[in-house]
Amino acid sequence: MSRAALLVLADGRFPAGGHAHSGGAEPAVAEGRVRDADSLATFCRGRLHTAGLTAAALAAAAAHGLDPLALDEAADARTPSPALRATARKLGRQMMRAARATWPSSELDALAAVRPRGAHQPVVLGLTARSAGLGPEDAAHCAAYETVSGPATAVVRLLSLDPFHASAVLARLAPELDRVAEQAAEAARQGIDALPAASAPLLDITAEAHAAWPVRLFAS
Repeated sequence: MSRAALLVLADGRFPAGGHAHSGGAEPAVAEGRVRDADSLATFCRGRLHTAGLTAAALAAAAAHGLDPLALDEAADARTPSPALRATARKLGRQMMRAARATWPSSELDALAAVRPRGAHQPVVLGLTARSAGLGPEDAAHCAAYETVSGPATAVVRLLSLDPFHASAVLARLAPELDRVAEQAAEAARQGIDALPAASAPLLDITAEAHAAWPVRLFAS
């Protein structure tokens, strides 16, 4: 197992398209629910324990070797918002392009052939981790970290928040992120039926509203 590969995969500069998405932070800022570092921490914590846990478990399951097509269907069932389903598949398609160029594998090729419009991003992330020689826990950590690092980066741009404060938010969330990743990896070892389906209804609602905005800084 390569820790260097884990760093490459988790690096925000990995060309997987995440920089164009706010993870729901843009509508949260517009509604005044995120306005400073403290409210950003609250937003990220809620996202981590809902969408983050679900995504981390799907990624861990794919890295564990469970059927990616069955996992893609499980991801659909866990994503009630059409806007978020579309976003997940767009991000999955972009990650697949980056993954196949970086860690080519027959498993990635097979999924790309069956899902040319993109599989859900956490499933592609997990399969990418597997292709890079990483394990379920690594995939879970990457997925969980993405669910909070994306909004934190977006809020720096949206509010001109001090990036030092945004980084401090992520650092203070680290112990919770570890626990979420461990929980996700344990669920993945028990099979698809055991994967969590934690919901975040407000994220679903605001995602649908945000998709209809005529002008926006982020795609989601």
